[in-house]
Amino acid sequence: MHVISRKKLVEAGRKYRDAVMPLDAWYRTAKGAKWRNLEEVRRTYAHADGVPAGDRTYTVFNVAGNRYRLITEIYYEDQTILLRHVLSHADYEREDWKQ
Repeated sequence: MHVISRKKLVEAGRKYRDAVMPLDAWYRTAKGAKWRNLEEVRRTYAHADGVPAGDRTYTVFNVAGNRYRLITEIYYEDQTILLRHVLSHADYEREDWKQ
């Protein structure tokens, strides 16, 4: 998969120091993956969820022991992952990110 853009993970790591290593591990795994659908993502990340928001469906990953959420858009046909947000669990629950 082509992951766009790693910069968001680096920025999140500066904000959430305990997420640096889990985010890096996620990046390395995703970069080497060839997922074709959410079921295949779940074989690697069992707790990944498809979350509808407006006309899009995001794939949300739990990070660092469920303390953070990595919100992505995955385009399986193009093998591309767009990184949208890395949020604390509390910020994710507010659902402001869906707007």
